[in-house]
Amino acid sequence: MTSAPLAARLRNPSGPLFFPVTSYAPDGSVDLDVYRAHVRRGVEAGAAAVFACCGTGEFHALLPEEFAACVRVAVEAASGEVPVVAGAGYGTALAVRYAALARDAGADGLLAMPPYLVVPGQEGLLRHYREIAAATGLPVIVYQRDNAVFTPPTVVELARTEGIIGFKDGLGDLDLMQRVVSAVRTDAPGDFLYFNGLPTAEQTQLAYRALGITLYSSAVFCFAPEIALAFHRALRDGDETSAHRLLDGFYRPFVELRAQGRGYAVALVKAGVRLRGCDVGGVRPPLHEPSEEHVKQLAQVIERGYALLAATA
Repeated sequence: MTSAPLAARLRNPSGPLFFPVTSYAPDGSVDLDVYRAHVRRGVEAGAAAVFACCGTGEFHALLPEEFAACVRVAVEAASGEVPVVAGAGYGTALAVRYAALARDAGADGLLAMPPYLVVPGQEGLLRHYREIAAATGLPVIVYQRDNAVFTPPTVVELARTEGIIGFKDGLGDLDLMQRVVSAVRTDAPGDFLYFNGLPTAEQTQLAYRALGITLYSSAVFCFAPEIALAFHRALRDGDETSAHRLLDGFYRPFVELRAQGRGYAVALVKAGVRLRGCDVGGVRPPLHEPSEEHVKQLAQVIERGYALLAATA
């Protein structure tokens, strides 16, 4: 665990937010040595934070003891240089248990994902996330997506809740997000953080920046950190020409390929990590591996992305 407050360290990140994949050995068990190397490479490449065992890290597929071991290894690999945020989810009782495991493993904060399966009302959602926030003392970022969709008044209440520091949007409703940002700015002014959490968030980040949302997830950083860093710098520097070049030549083709298979937001990223020389294994069921043809196309997309960087260096 790092000593500086998590919110302060995330507010103006020096690089992308890194969501490492979870590594599996050939027998299907978690490979902590490869995972350690994967996380360490990301930190050394310039990640501003490590979000361990979240969506890209297949939180849904990990046993509690595997989750705890991975978070502990991520903390060790980060070496206090960047904060480590761990996933927490399922029903309230299990989410609280995962939060405690993350705390004991040294995590700096939690990304609280949607509760399992049910579609709760606003009152139930608010109670769920408040209980997670009260359980460990770790700062919490609430993740909106799928069955956890919040009204602006509910996000105001989240922002007023001790321990809840931010809101990550994986829904993509920009009208709703504009109203959320406006409501919190009006009724709960402060330093509440917002994140673009859509898959391959770079593709939509120019739109989110128009709402004042500058933080975003980067799964691409897992396998093409130089490309993710170049895009991050372009946004930071207001270099729309470079941003558009990467969007047109790399990110859009990658997103279109990702759309060819369900679960490719994870499976295709893991394939990319393997293509780049780190054998993190495949995905666990119910996800499935990309087809051979799609992996071939992925290699071509990555090659074009790096060619773009070389041409503009």
